Amino acid sequence: MRQIAFRDFRLQGAKALGKLRPGEGVVLSGRQGPAYFLIPVEPGAMEAQEEELKTALALAAMRESWKRAEAAGLADLTMDEIDAEIAASRKETPAPGKRRAS
Repeated sequence: MRQIAFRDFRLQGAKALGKLRPGEGVVLSGRQGPAYFLIPVEPGAMEAQEEELKTALALAAMRESWKRAEAAGLADLTMDEIDAEIAASRKETPAPGKRRAS
């Protein structure tokens, strides 16, 4: 996957894309590093590709959540402990549209 600076893409986007091999994606990067993926769409397969992309993004988000849970020491909670945490949180925060009892 080729990396292209935002500035180059803005000024010469068509030329930059023209240098890619068929099916090759692009990573757009700025001063802070990589920022976006540009992925070519296969003719007639856009809906399937979109679903695959959504699945891949969801899996990546879940992996990140697992890492945060492990770092916080929460990865080995039992279902009973999770249910207790949820119940405690619900007591602290009323549901939208409901007021706490005075």
